[in-house]
Amino acid sequence: MSGRTPRAPRTYWAAGTAVLLALLFAAAATVAAANGDPGAPPRTAAPATPGLHSPDAGFARDMAVHHQQAVEMSFIVRDRTQDEAVRTLAFDIANTQANQRGMLLGWLDLWGLPKVVADEPPMSWMGASGGQGGHGGGGHAEHGAARPGALMPGMATKEELARLDAAEGRDAEVLFLQLMTDHHKGGVAMAEGCAQQCVTPVERALAQGMVDAQRSELTLMADMLGKRGAAPRG
Repeated sequence: MSGRTPRAPRTYWAAGTAVLLALLFAAAATVAAANGDPGAPPRTAAPATPGLHSPDAGFARDMAVHHQQAVEMSFIVRDRTQDEAVRTLAFDIANTQANQRGMLLGWLDLWGLPKVVADEPPMSWMGASGGQGGHGGGGHAEHGAARPGALMPGMATKEELARLDAAEGRDAEVLFLQLMTDHHKGGVAMAEGCAQQCVTPVERALAQGMVDAQRSELTLMADMLGKRGAAPRG
């Protein structure tokens, strides 16, 4: 392998910063209100817990699954190349998405909702009207269909994961960047859906942070592919 590739920037801070600020603001407002601070916002009724098929719950379930595959692919490529830029990007993606996955699953526990719903098609929440209990349909098709063998748009198939696991060096780098580009495109569409439809403020903040960070990483990965004489898949 020729030369060292410049170290990839850690774009995941964008998502983490957005969520941290939202959480800190909410905590400060709660403490101020409890202490009778006249500058605190007026007390309002606690928001209703999201329903089983709400966008909030559907996004949490689906994105947790989507993130898990990104973490898996990142760990695979880490052991298939010594390229510093690819290994740094893979570390950033695995670290960020594992943490975000934990938050999503934690919210489901907090809401008393299951992490898996047997009769719920993936991404069906994207067609929901935004109510707390409605079971929407048709949203999946609006945002692109998953390829045969993939659970959700952007996700890799078992065969593609096996190819990545068998690849080495530049071949592994290119395949990882192509698969992760597809993965991010599907993830951005899902996160945009939550940013528009979810009613839980911190979840909307997390979703918007995902959009911003993953769009930045899409630009980075296109540049990394170009340096390897490759391009994103059509």
